[in-house]
Amino acid sequence: MNVLVFDIETVPDVDAGRRLHGLDGLSEVDIGRVMFEKRRQETGDSDFLRHHLHRIVAISTVLRHADSLRIWSLGEIHSGEDELMRRFFDGIDKFTPTLVSWNGSQFDLPVLHYRALLHGISAPRYWDTGDDDREFRWNNYLNRFHARHTDLMDVLAGYQARAAAPLNEIATLLGLPGKMGMSGANVWDYYCAGKLQEIRDYCETDVLNTYLIYLRWELLRGNFDHRRWGQEQQLVRDTLKNEGKPHMQAFLDEWDKAKRE
Repeated sequence: MNVLVFDIETVPDVDAGRRLHGLDGLSEVDIGRVMFEKRRQETGDSDFLRHHLHRIVAISTVLRHADSLRIWSLGEIHSGEDELMRRFFDGIDKFTPTLVSWNGSQFDLPVLHYRALLHGISAPRYWDTGDDDREFRWNNYLNRFHARHTDLMDVLAGYQARAAAPLNEIATLLGLPGKMGMSGANVWDYYCAGKLQEIRDYCETDVLNTYLIYLRWELLRGNFDHRRWGQEQQLVRDTLKNEGKPHMQAFLDEWDKAKRE
């Protein structure tokens, strides 16, 4: 297996808000408040910002490569957005993995596109559609119906938006921990409070849920038999134990609890 599961966490791009709305002199918190309010006025309901107005503060991954499994957030806790994205795209250049996400086609990747454009980040392997590698003509990261990026939410919904399901609900139905006391809606508040580590930890639990759903999907489509599926799940368990990190142990505890219920 050569699989990279990923998830991003974002906050308002207050620099963009300052430029677009003439908000010089306001604090980051106040600019964010204005951006959310303007979005509510546009939609009449939701304050979820448009893709180009997000700034990435965490990219978390699960990498299943050769005989190893690794779970981590890219960069250091105070790494800049450009550094996080360079590490992400460098990993694609190095491993050419199958990318796996939940709603990555609709959110994570478009945000990464806009932010890479802003920072001038080169990612030739990711953007290749067959000009450099002929195999990418038939299976690349950009085509919605190709498997080199597998958006599980999109695939399981049969590419029907009205059939899409939230990650938390699918994870819970499958006996996985799902969200553990936090959601994406809390990220801005946590960021304003300086709780960057908590954001990274939360993002890592999201990619763990996504990866475990991916393993079930591999069973569903016949790439795993039950024996192999069990081995892959046990590798996740062993990795979580060996990491010795509180949020990973908490995930493992919740997973065990959900299996007993």
